[in-house]
Amino acid sequence: MTDFSRITRGIRTGIESDTGQGSVVPPIYLSTNYTFTGLGEPRDFDYSRSRNPTRAVLAEALATLEGGAGAVVTASGMGAVNTTVQALLGPEDTVVIPHDCYGGTWRLFDAYDRKGLCRVVTVDFTDLDQVRAALADRPTLVWVETPSNPLLRLTDLAEVGRLAHEVGALVLADNTFLSPILQRPIEHGADLVLHSTTKYINGHSDVIGGAVISSTSELHEQLTWWANTIGVTGGAFDSYLTIRGLRTLHTRIQAHEENAAAVVPLLADHDAVRVVHHPSLSDHPGHEIAVRQQDGFGSIVSLELHGGRPAVAAFAQALECFSLAESLGG
Repeated sequence: MTDFSRITRGIRTGIESDTGQGSVVPPIYLSTNYTFTGLGEPRDFDYSRSRNPTRAVLAEALATLEGGAGAVVTASGMGAVNTTVQALLGPEDTVVIPHDCYGGTWRLFDAYDRKGLCRVVTVDFTDLDQVRAALADRPTLVWVETPSNPLLRLTDLAEVGRLAHEVGALVLADNTFLSPILQRPIEHGADLVLHSTTKYINGHSDVIGGAVISSTSELHEQLTWWANTIGVTGGAFDSYLTIRGLRTLHTRIQAHEENAAAVVPLLADHDAVRVVHHPSLSDHPGHEIAVRQQDGFGSIVSLELHGGRPAVAAFAQALECFSLAESLGG
């Protein structure tokens, strides 16, 4: 059930916090450095790669919305992925990832595996027997995307989390496709939640960003150290814009959901459509999981057309309300 008090706290983070001028919206702090009060006496913020007041507001908001102990804000979604890898994995560690994970995530893990920086095992997370077999190797990290990109396969977070924790593995869930409005993986046992904030959280197709939210302060401290060390923390202006987008996240998600609910039955009944992938459909393999762990079915709709690529090309060229471009959530 949606916790509206938590959502309200999250989207109002930083409101009326300016003690200097009393501004309702917190100001943007573009300074790269901050004066010490005296020799060896730094203030709360000293250098913006390490900590920045604007980025701190965004991090607090994301941690509140996801129910985590803290959030690390990065310059991109892949920056968040790489921070997690650097913090948690070494040459002797195994990570289990989806066989159909996001292309950028796959590219990074594949490159790390080939360089011997970690060991990567791929599984179909909809098949729990495959998951159990992979966990027999006692991996360090289990990496979940639910819903998956782009076929909207769903992973049972609670069950995968239970199985992973039995062998001492940490569980990370990429929650980009739903946002914390519709799903909060920490509530279902995940240790870490990752977002490309470029997508729904910013919501205006004008900022690249990422975040990792930790369930414990210990994990948060690890990730914070690594993000600062490898220099992938997000900039102040990008954080400011993302906060601005976050203020309307709940309202925008409602509109996205309404649009998807109208489009799905139209597509499902259309003669040109071979199959529609959306968890709201009762025959979707993950429908029951969606009902159990999500607060909505999400607004990404995938479809396959009769006629192959020529039909897809004609469909894409005829669209009037969609731009043929990468990304989502705007």
